[in-house]
Amino acid sequence: MKVKKNRVHSPWGGFFFVLPSIIAMAVFVYGMIGYTLRESLMNRTNSYTEDVSYVGFANYVELWQDPEFTHALSNLLKFTAVFMIGCLLSGLIMSLLLEKGIKGEGFFRSTYLYPMAISFIAMGTSWRWLMDSARDADATGLNYLLQQVGLGALQSDWYTSEAGSMYAMSLPAIWQMAGYVMALFLAGFRGIPDDLREAARVDGASEFKIYRHILFPQLSPTFLTVLIILGHISMKVFDLIFGIATKSYVTKVLAIYMWQVIFDFQNYAKGAAIAILILLMIAVAVIPYLIYVNKTEEANK
Repeated sequence: MKVKKNRVHSPWGGFFFVLPSIIAMAVFVYGMIGYTLRESLMNRTNSYTEDVSYVGFANYVELWQDPEFTHALSNLLKFTAVFMIGCLLSGLIMSLLLEKGIKGEGFFRSTYLYPMAISFIAMGTSWRWLMDSARDADATGLNYLLQQVGLGALQSDWYTSEAGSMYAMSLPAIWQMAGYVMALFLAGFRGIPDDLREAARVDGASEFKIYRHILFPQLSPTFLTVLIILGHISMKVFDLIFGIATKSYVTKVLAIYMWQVIFDFQNYAKGAAIAILILLMIAVAVIPYLIYVNKTEEANK
């Protein structure tokens, strides 16, 4: 009778299994971040700069004195505010309509989620036609639709208007991401035990009070997750705006300006400084969330 020998598992087996991923991340993520940070502290204005030297935070100081940078930052903040509020409201409303299990829920859920299957650059190309600024006899897209339904007075310049360009830019972004927010809220609603609702109804609570005092407080982690995801997407938005308005001044955001500075003006140090600032903005939003999630998981153990 043969006796099977117990195999001794090396404690290094798992480490060597993930080692390629660790190396790739160290080089192409953290290594590139470190290289970009180094470039942002140098005076390399183009690839022909011979006397490259350390200038510290001079590039960052110069950015805050640059009117194009402050204009791009202002546009980004406007876009972020409208985008996040629009996605939250539309996603919450759609989830409220579906959370009780209406007839044809699968169809509506798929319809709401469908825009997520479209890339930002492809969607930008389509919305560029939809938001064409031509009016009346030359109207196309949304302006033509408004004219046909008797609402010609609501025709707009859309993204070509400096006053409302970023609000118009947020429309396709909301259209694409609202379904994703709906799915998150819907999952949150479905994760709340029905016993809580039944107990509240037995106590005489109205549906409004059930949502206000029981359901919505239970969705606090979902609200936080949605805010972090939307904020992360909006801060680094590039392809949507580039697809609609390319490098137009009135729709310029930080990522677009960074592209121009690096590839058009070939000011590598300044472009690297913009990239680091975008990274810091995202980190300010994401890191506190990760800390909160880790503390919550440890408390639930």
